[in-house]
Amino acid sequence: MSAILAALSSDPNLLRCELLRLTGVRLIPDSRINAMGVGSYAQEEVLLRRLPPDRFPVLDDLAPPHESEAVLFHAGRLPLGLSLEENTQPFRARHWLFAHQGPLPDFEPLRAPLLSRVPEHLQRQVRGPTNSEVLFALFLTRLRELGRTDDPRLEPEVAGRVLRDTVREVEATLVKLGQVRTPPLNLVATNGTVLAATRRGEAPLYYTRLEGSAECAHCGVTPQTPETHPEVGAHRRRRTVVVASHVTRTQGWVELPQGATLTVGGDLQVQQLPPA
Repeated sequence: MSAILAALSSDPNLLRCELLRLTGVRLIPDSRINAMGVGSYAQEEVLLRRLPPDRFPVLDDLAPPHESEAVLFHAGRLPLGLSLEENTQPFRARHWLFAHQGPLPDFEPLRAPLLSRVPEHLQRQVRGPTNSEVLFALFLTRLRELGRTDDPRLEPEVAGRVLRDTVREVEATLVKLGQVRTPPLNLVATNGTVLAATRRGEAPLYYTRLEGSAECAHCGVTPQTPETHPEVGAHRRRRTVVVASHVTRTQGWVELPQGATLTVGGDLQVQQLPPA
């Protein structure tokens, strides 16, 4: 079983602080996990880090060493022979980061019909046999068809619909091939400005919204810190939405309903799109 954690914050300087506020999150749900990656943003750059497979990560390991509005973490298991550098999620293309909680069983019959929908230049970005790379290519194809791949004003609802429709296309292809059971298709995507997540199958997906607080152990902000201190105002104004697949203590978390899609934009308002 793989795991996903994603966060979109109002203050790129305080993303580390926000991650350290989380409780009850499991980053490694399976001892067989051998591939862990973190994606984040540094101004116009999208950065990927691969975490050592022999180390149990903590939330502080997910925080980027630079300012970033968003972070996307994935932990999973890669079969022998695949490259930890090229085939570890999250995947990156232009300003997009993408992760899939899976894997899809019996995917090989799906691969050719799904890739036939993908333009050649995006097919070349599918570097390995993982089904998640094909799902990402489908997502990018749908964005390209709308002409919104690099649109900095992309509405979160549009990103959510594209992610939702990607899942629907996979499900339709499954039906054509005679498969009726819905596999785990939890997908998360962000371009650093919007965050979208969709839940399909029985594997849960949760979200929470962290409101501002004038206390931060990481920054040394306490109730005794003067209100005139600049850190106090910044910590009061911060807001962050977090999506996670594995939560051990669900207080303060909301489970995304089966078939629903969550969208978050720059205003940090959470919306849910119903199933198509």
